[in-house]
Amino acid sequence: MKISHEQKLERKLISRLNKAIYQFRLIDDNDKVLIGLSGGKDSLFLLEMLAKRARIQHPQFSVEAIHIRMENIKYESDTTYLKQFAQEFGVPLHIVTTSFDASTDKRKSPCFLCSWNRRKQMFNFAQEHGFNKIALGHHQDDIIHTALMNQFFQGHFSTMPAKLKYKKMPLYIIRPLCMEQENDIREYARIRHYQKQKILCPYETDSHRNEIKNLFEKIEEMNPEARYSIWNSLISENKLIEEY
Repeated sequence: MKISHEQKLERKLISRLNKAIYQFRLIDDNDKVLIGLSGGKDSLFLLEMLAKRARIQHPQFSVEAIHIRMENIKYESDTTYLKQFAQEFGVPLHIVTTSFDASTDKRKSPCFLCSWNRRKQMFNFAQEHGFNKIALGHHQDDIIHTALMNQFFQGHFSTMPAKLKYKKMPLYIIRPLCMEQENDIREYARIRHYQKQKILCPYETDSHRNEIKNLFEKIEEMNPEARYSIWNSLISENKLIEEY
């Protein structure tokens, strides 16, 4: 039987997901995992993959999702669609509304403050409802871009780890998509007809991330193996499993 393009792609994505889970020990038996669901393609894909993975007997874990709405930032997803999407895969979805005031700390960018406040809401919700792990939808491109940003702008070689243990809280941050490439996720989202979110954030242009993304695309044109060189360097320097 001939395998379709969609089947080949899904098998590749699932294989990478499983490899990440086992290599970095991201999920264990009896884990209660809370997915940060922004509504973008990456978090939708993460929800679908973890929901399917949770149906397999080993490891046995449960999964729910949380969507944080920021009242004063028009970076929105259709919550009706998110509820339907989560329901399709049997994942309970919690919607929390909050806000932040960018004028309270001029030392930090609005993007940082928005992200920090969203993360704070997730941490509080996770601890109040007995979750021991928070899963975020960052993929390999995000991790590599962060490593480059830290190197160029902060002067140190570090990134978002695949697994982060907090010493002061009974929580782990895990990134099960850490081995997935963004182009593959984008193609899967297109095939599966994921709904795109509305991006109306007034601070979207303040970040260096898009510039680094464009730079990395040029680097890959010069050397297609650059991705794997940086990834292997992060592994050899033990940058993908950390305590904080």
